[in-house]
Amino acid sequence: METKKKALGRGLEQLFSNSNVIDFNNFERELVNENKSSVTLIKLDEIRANPYQPRKTFNEDSLNELAQSIKEYGVVEPIIVKKSIKGYEIVAGERRFRASKIAGLTEIPAIIKEFTDQEMMEIALIENIQREDLNAIDEAKSVLNIINLRNFTQEEFANKFGKSRAYITNLLGLLKLPENIQKMVIDKEISTSHARVLSKLDNEEQINDLANKVVKEKLNVRDLEKMVSNNEIVKRKPIMTKEKDPKYRIYERVISDKIGNKVNISNNKVQINFDSLKDLERIMEIFNISIGDE
Repeated sequence: METKKKALGRGLEQLFSNSNVIDFNNFERELVNENKSSVTLIKLDEIRANPYQPRKTFNEDSLNELAQSIKEYGVVEPIIVKKSIKGYEIVAGERRFRASKIAGLTEIPAIIKEFTDQEMMEIALIENIQREDLNAIDEAKSVLNIINLRNFTQEEFANKFGKSRAYITNLLGLLKLPENIQKMVIDKEISTSHARVLSKLDNEEQINDLANKVVKEKLNVRDLEKMVSNNEIVKRKPIMTKEKDPKYRIYERVISDKIGNKVNISNNKVQINFDSLKDLERIMEIFNISIGDE
């Protein structure tokens, strides 16, 4: 038993430590192939969702399509579960589990493996990021969890998952939005692109007002960008003695694109916003600034 646990740990560590882009499909395929002889049927009512499952919503149409496929062909790929105090917990394959219920099955093929809590969390996060049609908020939370668990920089995460650095920065920026606006994204009242524009703002009241305008007036993203630009100009006029030099805006945009963080240039100062010490260290690396041991 201990040998199996170590083998699994090595497999998961290898998934993160090698230089290739993470491929969860291949990881799960190898795990299934290594344990084909141990596939067993488990009653659906003995199984519960992974407590670390980051996905909060499942696409009903997609589940119904999968359920129809299961009715016709059965569950082609077994789910992976962990034995718990009462029954089993899903590690990978929750959509297959839910669709099997819809299809009227009472049992599902499964592979029972031992996992630590962190392994369960990481596998669920990776599976969702790579396989599922997550809404942007759930995806951002999944990305942030992996970054924190593995102590990745945003750049390192982007490389491991085949994403651009700008994509990850914009995605994580959505988590700065008020919770009610995040819910609007989840409920598809506003698009991810709308939310990305709103995430550049700091004023919560302004964010709420503009989000409601998007819904009521059916504004497209370009309309919203114009309104945000105009609102920022109106907001600045009372406190500025003169309009900011257009060159400053160009420099702000160029630096921001380079480092992926918000930049403000005024009063002969350059202000760079950062999220954490790790984020600051990443910015220092971009500028090729190193601090030696004191």
